[in-house]
Amino acid sequence: MNVLSLLTQETRVSAASLADFIAGTGLRLGVTGLSRSGKTVFITSLIHNLLRAGAGHGKLPVFRVHAEGRMSGALLKPQPDDAVPRFAYEDHVRALIGPDRRWPESTRRISELRLTLEFERATGWFKGARSLTIDIVDYPGEWLLDLPLLDKTYATWSRETLAATDTYARRPLAAPWLDFLKSIKPDDVESEDVARTAAQLFTDYLRASKAEHFALSTLPPGRFLMPGDLEGSPALTFSPLPVAEGVEIGEGTLLAMMERRYEAYKAHVVRPFFRDHFARLDRQIVLVDALAALNSGAGAVRDLEHALGDVLAAFRAGRASLFAQIFRPRIDRILFAATKADHLHHTSHDRLEAILRVLTARAIARAEGLGAGIDVIALAAVRATREARVKHGRETLDAIVGVPMAGEVVDGKIFDGETEAAIFPGELPDDPRHVFRGDALATPADQADYRFVRFRPPALPLQMDGQPQPLPHIRLDRALEFLLGDRLL
Repeated sequence: MNVLSLLTQETRVSAASLADFIAGTGLRLGVTGLSRSGKTVFITSLIHNLLRAGAGHGKLPVFRVHAEGRMSGALLKPQPDDAVPRFAYEDHVRALIGPDRRWPESTRRISELRLTLEFERATGWFKGARSLTIDIVDYPGEWLLDLPLLDKTYATWSRETLAATDTYARRPLAAPWLDFLKSIKPDDVESEDVARTAAQLFTDYLRASKAEHFALSTLPPGRFLMPGDLEGSPALTFSPLPVAEGVEIGEGTLLAMMERRYEAYKAHVVRPFFRDHFARLDRQIVLVDALAALNSGAGAVRDLEHALGDVLAAFRAGRASLFAQIFRPRIDRILFAATKADHLHHTSHDRLEAILRVLTARAIARAEGLGAGIDVIALAAVRATREARVKHGRETLDAIVGVPMAGEVVDGKIFDGETEAAIFPGELPDDPRHVFRGDALATPADQADYRFVRFRPPALPLQMDGQPQPLPHIRLDRALEFLLGDRLL
């Protein structure tokens, strides 16, 4: 990014931040995570629990403002940004607690919701009734992986993307695209047909990498899998090419065409997202589906570790200050959360947290060095299971009990989505480094194999006011306390 572009971008970020400060926005909370990590479910449960807590029916014992009886209400407010879609909270909560009890659709675009908490201050000179306005910004983690592109040339990105295909898991998925690249040369005359074919094969490779069996972290560009109204545009019709270091890019060549479109993607997709949304965040939670990576072996775990490093490298982390709040916002608290903890017995939750700490160790060290507060937890935004002790032969084993989703298979039995079952999830390793063992080029059969069953959302009984009880969770209150607690004292 040249100096003029950088100054222009920073000026726009500062102007937007000043407008937020004048408008009295209390806190902007970013929620992100890679595909299927549970972003939509997390936000829906967070809002549902806060609204029910504000009505006197919450179960948030670690969230101090509620546990101390200082929280008097929680209200949804009109969408603050006319140019950003509203997070469809009502639709999502109906999906979770309605008669069908299904998981809501996953995040495919940016959305936002404003929530105001009313509370009594516990400390300071100005005790009494106060309110905190929270703008919750939901966006796909794949978009976050695009931010490092701002500092990468087309040639660098191409070399890194091609190098990433050299693993057991990725190589066969990338084969059709790589074979096509062998049939063309970067200095060939530019061709729309060649560009479209290369882009489609590259997109097919990215989509296959995301498939549940492989659970590989998505490589940028993130919009290739979520194109929206840009589908078919030149800004999304390019592909990496094998580019030697220091090569000159000739005018009118295929290489020049690809580079031009790559730069257009950065200018029209990545920079506006950074400027208008990401750079204005105050707090951030990153949801991580570590269990899916464990299912797919050491290669997927390493891939996730690398992706999380790229995610945190994109954050503008640092200590909060009045100057930063007005002119240059910094994310001063970042929470990494391993989701779907309800798929494990509680005796493995500490081990799941330990695995996530190892996955994020390098990224966390960088953010802590800049003064940001970091925490790691295992949570379930919506708890779909309960725990039980079940006899299995002569042994009594720790089990989780829930309704597996239709089509789930356990010991050869296919579930219908209605029948409750006790599942023995097994234990995660004592040493979290064990999940990295195994050559990245090895087959999954050579590596440890973890399998976790997917469950339907739980059925919720009605409470005295005729409304469903708050969505059950694991450690959602701990997440709330870390992300919001210091602003509610």
